[in-house]
Amino acid sequence: MKKLLHPVTITLLVVTIIFSLPFFITKKTTVLNDAQLRDRALSTTFKPVPKSYDALLKVVDNPENPMSKEKIALGKALFNDTLLSDDKTVSCASCHKLEEGGDDNLPTAIGVRGQPNPSHLNSPTVLNAALAKAQFWDGRAKDVEEQAGGPIQAPFEMHMTPQDVEKRLNAHPEYVAEFKNVFNENNITFEQVRKAIGAYERTLLTRGDYDRFLEGDDAAISPQAKRGMTLFLTQGCKGCHAGMSVGGQSIQKFPLRSYLAEYIGLWFEPDIRLKKSPYPFINEGGFLGKDQNQKFRVPILRNVTKTAPYFHNGAVDKLEEVVRIMSKYQLGNEFTPEQIDDVVAFLKTIEGDVVEYDIK
Repeated sequence: MKKLLHPVTITLLVVTIIFSLPFFITKKTTVLNDAQLRDRALSTTFKPVPKSYDALLKVVDNPENPMSKEKIALGKALFNDTLLSDDKTVSCASCHKLEEGGDDNLPTAIGVRGQPNPSHLNSPTVLNAALAKAQFWDGRAKDVEEQAGGPIQAPFEMHMTPQDVEKRLNAHPEYVAEFKNVFNENNITFEQVRKAIGAYERTLLTRGDYDRFLEGDDAAISPQAKRGMTLFLTQGCKGCHAGMSVGGQSIQKFPLRSYLAEYIGLWFEPDIRLKKSPYPFINEGGFLGKDQNQKFRVPILRNVTKTAPYFHNGAVDKLEEVVRIMSKYQLGNEFTPEQIDDVVAFLKTIEGDVVEYDIK
């Protein structure tokens, strides 16, 4: 009589075969010419950022907070004014440096008196944020006007109450005059502060080579970037990183996938923090997203090349590693090193400068 294999041996063989399959499957690469690639992008939600102020208004103006030249100018002044922080050392611009990608390039945001964010959250970019459908890592604010009030009141950021802000600004005659000119009221209110800052942030859109390619310039991006863009469009990335902002349109769970082999490997992992992490990196800060369910507002990818370190707690320094993680844990199809380089080349094309709108 033939001797049967032990059940444990059979299980190990099955697991080995399953995890070996990807190495024997040839991944097909979709090839699109320039016109097909552009049409594929434009037929989805990808659109170039508008070049004129009139076109901008059609995209970002808020009926509940109509934009005007005076309101935008007031919002810009407030955005850069440390008067809005308790110790007068921190402004919105302290954590959202426009020349550095709209964030501060720190793994965790630092507020008044050097206080770090208690959940080790870093600062999302303010650039193109007005195009998003939700704000903050957990998407708890509906728009930039609502978001503008959050950091001002957070005790570990600017540490002010609405009453503190109103009292301080009403003590400055020049601000009283500017607010009256914009809102036609005698006293400054915290709601007006949020609206003014929001109006300014709605002008912080960026354009780059990617936008010129979408508008018809075939030479605007390289062949490598076009391969990366094709991967982005055909492999599932665009499903979450959608819209003119290339992100910020939905709340998604991260990670979507886990791997048995990694759970087995964790038994030998010396770093206990990684064993306890629900993410493929150390969960510094313990943040679990919306409803404590690992749900996050999808990050905006415009200017992502300038916003390292990455993920909510700044756990990953290199953009190439981010692309690898996302392809593996969100798409279930880990990109090859060559594909990763192609996608990064594409992401470099959506880097851009803040548009200098001729505001009327």
